[in-house]
Amino acid sequence: MDGHDADDAKKSTADMTAFQSRFQTITGFLDCNALDEMGNRIDELEQSINDLRVEMGVEGSPSPSVPPKVKEESKSGNDSA
Repeated sequence: MDGHDADDAKKSTADMTAFQSRFQTITGFLDCNALDEMGNRIDELEQSINDLRVEMGVEGSPSPSVPPKVKEESKSGNDSA
């Protein structure tokens, strides 16, 4: 049985080495500086959009991704008329 335990230990070590190699490969793709830079660019883009909305006089309007509820209410009002 000692030979069996030695084989398990070798396999476990090989598995751990393979795992570490895959982990290093994956983390190599994740560049934290690039993610931070992307976040900063998104923040700047959001600020530019907000600035444009203020210039257009629609600073209080909802985001384009959120459908306005006013249109839904007006549709139901037109149906009953």
